[in-house]
Amino acid sequence: MACNFHHLTQTIRFSFPPLHNFKASDAFTNKSLITTFPVRFSFHSSAKLTTSIRSLRVATAGISYRSSCTFTWDDVFRVSQPEYSPDDSSDLRGYFEKIKICNRGSEMQSEFFPFIIEDQVVGYTHNRFASHLRKYDDVFIYSENNGGRFGSHVKLNSKLKTADERTRVVGEVIKCLAEEELIPDIQNELYPVASTFGSPIFFSLDRAAAPYFGIKAYAVPLNGYVEKDGQKFLWIGKRSQVKSTYPGMLDILAGGGLPHGIACGENIIKECEEEAGIPRSISNRARPVGAVSYTDINGFSYKRDVIFCYDLKLPEDFVPMNQDGEVESFQLIPVAHVANVIRRTEFFKPNCSLAIIDFLFRHGYIRPEYFGYLDLLQSLRRGDFS
Repeated sequence: MACNFHHLTQTIRFSFPPLHNFKASDAFTNKSLITTFPVRFSFHSSAKLTTSIRSLRVATAGISYRSSCTFTWDDVFRVSQPEYSPDDSSDLRGYFEKIKICNRGSEMQSEFFPFIIEDQVVGYTHNRFASHLRKYDDVFIYSENNGGRFGSHVKLNSKLKTADERTRVVGEVIKCLAEEELIPDIQNELYPVASTFGSPIFFSLDRAAAPYFGIKAYAVPLNGYVEKDGQKFLWIGKRSQVKSTYPGMLDILAGGGLPHGIACGENIIKECEEEAGIPRSISNRARPVGAVSYTDINGFSYKRDVIFCYDLKLPEDFVPMNQDGEVESFQLIPVAHVANVIRRTEFFKPNCSLAIIDFLFRHGYIRPEYFGYLDLLQSLRRGDFS
């Protein structure tokens, strides 16, 4: 059904309801389907391998967050091997490239207007996207540059007084924008809208719309690792091909966005259970180890994300089992080989690469002797930390 703007405005004027608060298959019950990468590998033809990996690199170079990836674990396995390429672990250029992918579009910042609530900047909207909000003038007010503090900007109508009212009314607009295909399909997961982390929440916004209003968003990725015979391994997941974002790409063991009403630590425990079947008795050992940030501008989307990184040392005999259908399979891979995959390919979901690069720093796989060490370390925190 097409969105009825006049009905929406009547709803906004006269009704402010309060905010109300695929079962996974057992595809991985056969542990033989979840294998550990061996440390050594012999090649039938180095020339054939090099050609294959170059093709894969080209194929993934322009991946959209909604495009499906068709590489296999065998492809990941081949590219991870030290023998495949003459580069070495001290070459940090591949890491810089992954950070650059997450920090696109700085030259486009001037195309975005501040999004204002109660005289606080809570986000940014593209000038052309803002033009679509003008017809919802009971919700959003567009102001031209009049020499004031904010210049041209979009603000929430001051008649909307409470967080519940704002959430309800803005949610109705978001449904309309989704029907017009101006934003992706709504995800029915609310993100808090605030000026800084931990400050009072003005309202909550559907996750799909968050980048289009440029609000600060937060996530909690977890690197799950195992130590065997003095060597560290990371559990790596491959996202389901039916995921709406980054289908088929590689991912960390568990993690997700930080929705409204849940603390970081509790969210990690929830994500561990849903994505990897990790019981609370194990996941409550996860350690917060810092944060990375990035700013990604692409079209009408303005992502200002901070991700709070967690580490979890897992028992050697633990095998993850996805519970929510979002992960196709898992592999246990030597950390040094994971590093090779990040440096040489774009197989990983982009912001997951940042969480793993941070892990590589903290666990000594990226060393101060490597040229560009400090620049790389600093670039992991290029976004706004607030």
